Amino acid sequence: MVKYPHRAYILPAVIVLAILTILPGIFLYYVSITDYELGEVWTEHKIVGFKNYARLFSGRDWEFWPSFGISIKFMLLATALETLFGFIVALLLNQEFRFKSLVFACLLLPITITPSIVGQMWKLMYNAEYGVLNYFAQGLFNTKITWLGPQLAFTSTLLVDVWQWTPFMALIIYAGLRSVPAEPYEAALVDGANVVQSFRYVTLPLLRPLLMLAILFRSMDSLKLFDVPFVLTQGGPGSATELLSLHVYRLGFAQTGWVARASATAVVLLVLIVFLSQRLVRYVREGSDA
Repeated sequence: MVKYPHRAYILPAVIVLAILTILPGIFLYYVSITDYELGEVWTEHKIVGFKNYARLFSGRDWEFWPSFGISIKFMLLATALETLFGFIVALLLNQEFRFKSLVFACLLLPITITPSIVGQMWKLMYNAEYGVLNYFAQGLFNTKITWLGPQLAFTSTLLVDVWQWTPFMALIIYAGLRSVPAEPYEAALVDGANVVQSFRYVTLPLLRPLLMLAILFRSMDSLKLFDVPFVLTQGGPGSATELLSLHVYRLGFAQTGWVARASATAVVLLVLIVFLSQRLVRYVREGSDA
């Protein structure tokens, strides 16, 4: 008699997970400690240990740290703005009004569009000569804005991400608001709490686990974002929007072909995402145990 019969049912999923994630991950780690370059015969590569990592952290790869800073800045701003606007939208959705179902349908549209298509769509709107944004800017303020120029490229890319993923945060927070029981609010009302106090001491604590989970998802996604900035700017102008994911692509495939060095950078990005996710999960657990 099998002691744990349920394991037989999850074995196919474990095998698929190993093939799709674990084995490629092991291969990534291995390539990162070699000197392999794109186009080179695989059997000619050599193991160089942590030389590629030492190059990153010693400053010899001078483009790594600017890309690292841009990625962290983008992650913090995108997550903060999407959480803030998502909370506002969720609070508005929590009220009853006409055409509420239509609003929900409109909120789902940005999420369902493929990110590369979103990038193409916004690239057309950002066009300095024929874009719809400059059409209104010309009509209202008699000026044309270079949306994807050196000064505004980062902000424009951030705006696209906020537009696409704020509805995601809003729907998750809205689901949390609908699941909050009425009893804590009634008790707060009896104690004389006003709307602001009820929101601070009742709504936020009850929504904290769900809110932190949503923040975790968006933080991880924004750190590994590739599609939208690649379509909009390809990391430019210069390196204004070169996130770490774009830096990995350019380093390994687009220009130099240094696959081993790009793999080391990808591992650093993976470690950063794992560290961030663990910190957020620990924060949620500590809040739940408190």
